[in-house]
Amino acid sequence: MNPIPRKTYKLGQVLIVLVSMMALASPASAQTLSEPQASPVARPKIGLVLAGGGAKGAAHVGVLKVLEEMHIPVDYVAGTSMGSIVGGLYASGLSPQEIEREIQSIDWKDVFKDNPNREDRSFRRKQDDALYVFKAKPGFNEGKIEMPLALVHGQKFDLQLNRLTARVSNIKDFDRLPIPFRAIATDLETGREVVLKFGNLARSLRASMAVPGAFDPVDIDGKLLVDGGISNNVPVSVARAMGADIVIVSDLGSDMLTRDQITSALSIAGQMVNFLFALNSQEQLRSLGPKDVLITSRLGDIGAGSFDRIDEAMPIGEQAARQATESLRRYSGSPEDYHRHLAARTKPAAGGGKLAFVRIDNQSRVSDAVIASQISAKPGEPLDVAQLEREIQQIYGLELFESVRYELMEEDGQTGMVIRTKEKPWGPGYLQAGLISSSNFEGDSAFRLGVTYTLTQINPLNGELRIGGQIGDETALFGEIFQPLDPAARYFVTGKLGYASRNINLFDSAGNNITQARARGIGLELGVGRQFGTWGEVRLGYRRETGEIDVGIGAPAPGQDYDIGQFLVRLTDDKLDSAYFPTKGHAGKVELRMSREAFGADTDFDQATLSYSHAFSWGRNTLLGGVYMNLTPDENAPIQSLSRMGGFLRLSGMAQDQLTGQQAALARLIYLRRINDIQMFKGYAGVSLELGNVWQDSGDIFNKSIVAGSAFIGTDTPVGPVYLGYGHTNRGDWSLYLFLGPLFSF
Repeated sequence: MNPIPRKTYKLGQVLIVLVSMMALASPASAQTLSEPQASPVARPKIGLVLAGGGAKGAAHVGVLKVLEEMHIPVDYVAGTSMGSIVGGLYASGLSPQEIEREIQSIDWKDVFKDNPNREDRSFRRKQDDALYVFKAKPGFNEGKIEMPLALVHGQKFDLQLNRLTARVSNIKDFDRLPIPFRAIATDLETGREVVLKFGNLARSLRASMAVPGAFDPVDIDGKLLVDGGISNNVPVSVARAMGADIVIVSDLGSDMLTRDQITSALSIAGQMVNFLFALNSQEQLRSLGPKDVLITSRLGDIGAGSFDRIDEAMPIGEQAARQATESLRRYSGSPEDYHRHLAARTKPAAGGGKLAFVRIDNQSRVSDAVIASQISAKPGEPLDVAQLEREIQQIYGLELFESVRYELMEEDGQTGMVIRTKEKPWGPGYLQAGLISSSNFEGDSAFRLGVTYTLTQINPLNGELRIGGQIGDETALFGEIFQPLDPAARYFVTGKLGYASRNINLFDSAGNNITQARARGIGLELGVGRQFGTWGEVRLGYRRETGEIDVGIGAPAPGQDYDIGQFLVRLTDDKLDSAYFPTKGHAGKVELRMSREAFGADTDFDQATLSYSHAFSWGRNTLLGGVYMNLTPDENAPIQSLSRMGGFLRLSGMAQDQLTGQQAALARLIYLRRINDIQMFKGYAGVSLELGNVWQDSGDIFNKSIVAGSAFIGTDTPVGPVYLGYGHTNRGDWSLYLFLGPLFSF
């Protein structure tokens, strides 16, 4: 074999080295090209599902605390009913601790009372308290009686939700909230689930919790929406549709009422709702997989309506979540990762800027100016939410609207406000009935049954027409018109025409009823006045009446004609929180009457009336003090204009209006103690001390005064206040009383 040339040999060595280097390098190079290095495993998206359950839903707050403590990121939230309230607030950026403070600060008893607080009612509506006492005011229009769609219209609840979601009021796409969110409601017409993901967040939360029959349905996009628990109480399917890989469900259980707990029609209805909620909840819970987490809070005897026990529900939810920590731990992130997750959430813009516009969306017969006159917010000025809420409640206190709410809106990068009013669908005409009855169990009794029909909004300034009638021991029939002269109803005119009868009793010094007469007359009253907000008015009026007085018991006497013709000026103040069982505030009246033959009266005389009451409370206790005086300085008032005194809390122990004279005065101190907390039948026990009398001469006032006192129990019922009492005087008079009707005003 010939030897390999030296040059060729060296070249071969170089090639071998190069091939060897390529061989050594090729595995690593091939791996780099064909198998890219593995990236960290993507975190699964977590959806939080919060079930409905009324007050029981406060347990969700405890669950949220544990999730945050364990650094579990939440990417989506879906909630129903109370679950939507808690979930919506969390999705809007509130922490569990902030939600807890807000829920605890709400006066739930007041929120679910539909009637406006008395201090927010218009002065005109406050005067209705002395008319007839039945609280229900059904509509009467086109010959049909109409009723509201629910017990509660949610006016106060709407304001609470508006305030709690104000920081995200400009966000209309719920995917743009700090955490994407869905609220579940039910279409009242079809019974189908409605997933709310756009619009006004507060309104959506309100719709999701609109329990049928208890809360008014909410109109959104032409659909009447009610509580989502009817169609999907545990919206697992909604969270998955949002993109959740894993769902964490906070369930509240579906405990059924036991046979012993089913004691009324209401409890039966509640059990039917439990069945419905349980069925759709079970369907959703069956869809959970091994990677999902179910947290069930067992609330025991805390029911859907136990809003007074919300403080007890939250720690139960926290305890239930801690019992599920083993299942939850696999989704815990490091503190650093969790803080990065929180930092990536959308931050709602800070509020407090100036309003670019203020608009009125008015769905009623009154003019926009009537509503605008009550609103102080102006374009170019910052919004005072507390002041706005007070003003909205006063608009609601006109008792024309089913709801009055506000909404912050963004247009062209600027934030403004819209006030939305919705007229009562059962208006504008309303019936109100009443029954006033009293008895001293000795044959002296009074009974009056009356009804009024009030037609509101007869013109854009909210003029109203009222007709009414009364039967019983004092009959009456009247028609009245009340017409504001400006949008704020600061100035007004009024006119009233009617027939009335009233009893006039004269007693001797021994307490015997020696004369019982009855005055029957036709009268006209005209007035013009100025109202001061919701608390009072000053009125100048003229009263003309002509009639006859017949003697029914006593010495036979022919009928006596009489004529009344007088001008009056009256200043009235009313800041009591209740006309029937006041706990705070005051009320007063000063009235001067000038009767002259030139005005149509039989006799020239002057009279003055002064009354004042003040209530002060601590805990369950209330002191109510007051004075009353009706004076005739020239001491020549005719029989139909005499002062009267006597009866329960007006010198208790005596018969009703037993004393008659030219002058009358009374001072009294009443102590009340609330003895139960039943919302529609609050009960009270009380005692009174009274000092007063009637006199013929003005110089004798408070000489030979009668001292009287009483002990009584009373309750505020849907048909008015009822009292059962015993009264006694230092003269030996005593009497038992059963009284239905207002008592604490003079």
